[in-house]
Amino acid sequence: MRRLVVLALIGLAAQLVDGSLGMAYGVTSTSLLLMFGIAPAVASASVHMAEVVTTAASGVSHIRFGNVDKHVVYKLIIPGSIGAFIGACLLGSIPGNIVKPYVSFFLLMLGVYVIYRFLFKFNPASKLSGKKLGKKQLIPLGFIAGFFDATGGGGWGPIATPVLLTSSKMEPRKVIGSVDTSEFAIAISSTLGFLLTLGWTQINVQWVIALMIGGIIAAPIAAWLVKIIPTNLLGTLVGGIIIITNIRTLLGALEASHIISLFTYLILAVLWLAAIINVSYKIKRNSYRKQLAE
Repeated sequence: MRRLVVLALIGLAAQLVDGSLGMAYGVTSTSLLLMFGIAPAVASASVHMAEVVTTAASGVSHIRFGNVDKHVVYKLIIPGSIGAFIGACLLGSIPGNIVKPYVSFFLLMLGVYVIYRFLFKFNPASKLSGKKLGKKQLIPLGFIAGFFDATGGGGWGPIATPVLLTSSKMEPRKVIGSVDTSEFAIAISSTLGFLLTLGWTQINVQWVIALMIGGIIAAPIAAWLVKIIPTNLLGTLVGGIIIITNIRTLLGALEASHIISLFTYLILAVLWLAAIINVSYKIKRNSYRKQLAE
């Protein structure tokens, strides 16, 4: 019962972040499930089954708040679904002990990618170009994001959201809402792929339900938060969480000593704190400049 409550809280926290940032439900949930010792394929399958419900709730919430660009959603869901299905079938056929360190490394790189994008590339004050994203950009983006989402247990948001944000062609809230809404189709495709390769017996339904409950509660709150929380600050916070969570798995796989592990955590914590302070300073500076201009 205690574990189910923890999983529900994980689902709630992950959906709050995902719904307000457009990423990190799968990455955060899968990372924490891996820490529980769950095999990568089973962890990813459980998360994606939960996401079938949580992404539906999130999509409805974002649509109600006007955070969705339907043009982008339609262009992403087909290639994304194909990539997710292929990735799920591939992961389900690989032994968990072999792939676990590689999955954690992939998630770690996603964490670095998230921090880099929001710390150095993301500019909330930048003007939109007014041009629509075309098939040449959205189709390969959807396929790649869908494939890595299934193989890593998360990746749709961390890949699709930053790429779309840095295109300067969409409002941040529309990027986040569109990515979250289109993820519903990705979750369904991934789940079908996992069920074909793993079957129902490998998936703990109670864990899935617990993750669903937490995600459903958080979905409407997150859709509202996307309008008021500085996106680059939240992105930096999530990136740091992903990095520290997955570095633990990698250090364990490498059989690193306690001293090396402690030193690594200390360095990462200092760098993460510096990134948070840097982003917070930029937000305050931009706010001050805006006040002076008014």
